[in-house]
Amino acid sequence: MSILDIIAKRSSCRSYKPDPVPREQLESLVEAVRLAPSACNRQPWRLAVVQDAGLRGRIVQEGFLPGIKMLWAQVAPVHIVLGMQRSFGTHRLGASLAGVDYPWLDLGIAGEHLVLAATEMGLGTCWIGWIKPRAVARIVGWPRSIKPAAVITVGYPTEPVRDPGTERKRKAVEEIVKWM
Repeated sequence: MSILDIIAKRSSCRSYKPDPVPREQLESLVEAVRLAPSACNRQPWRLAVVQDAGLRGRIVQEGFLPGIKMLWAQVAPVHIVLGMQRSFGTHRLGASLAGVDYPWLDLGIAGEHLVLAATEMGLGTCWIGWIKPRAVARIVGWPRSIKPAAVITVGYPTEPVRDPGTERKRKAVEEIVKWM
């Protein structure tokens, strides 16, 4: 499968089989994150791979924003918490000079590496950004210097991951590109 096929196939999965994901596959997902590019090669990402059912339940019950009902996430056999370790010099300088907070871009790139690798393995994923960072950090035992940005659920989908040929709503190229 080409990278464009994998990108086209990726979609959010909200229905998982309870089957555990083998450690080797999880290690491959971690490796995909590790290989992601980052501003000045700072690699600000930190991961917590949560397989324990009790901790996953706590993340869903205590770590998601109030009013956000995502009980389906408890069924996913793995939650990967994606967090950021700030590096004062490079990150603050980039944010002040360029007006861009590069570590958050780096996290997005790293997280997408993870979900694309999972898609290629036949695993389903879903980004969950509606979290309470301090609560999630407490649950996974992170210090205040690491700020959770998202939880990515991982597991085997109950239904096949979408067919790359299936149409989905996307803006037309003319709406998003200026050719010069």
